[in-house]
Amino acid sequence: MEITIGVQNLARELVVETDQTAEDVTAAVRGAIADGGLLELTDSRGRTILVPTATIGYVEVGATEQPRVGFGAL
Repeated sequence: MEITIGVQNLARELVVETDQTAEDVTAAVRGAIADGGLLELTDSRGRTILVPTATIGYVEVGATEQPRVGFGAL
């Protein structure tokens, strides 16, 4: 699943590819914002991403299913 995080005062977005479910990511974002600390996510390679919640502009949680590519309908 792809997660896009908009950070204040940065021209580029942070894009994280993770194996976590949408519910897990949403719960992590809500918890981090409620605590006022750090948003902690783990990407699909096992790396940890920490983002201070005071700088988060938005978080976009992508679809869990990858779009199909190719010819013909399945």
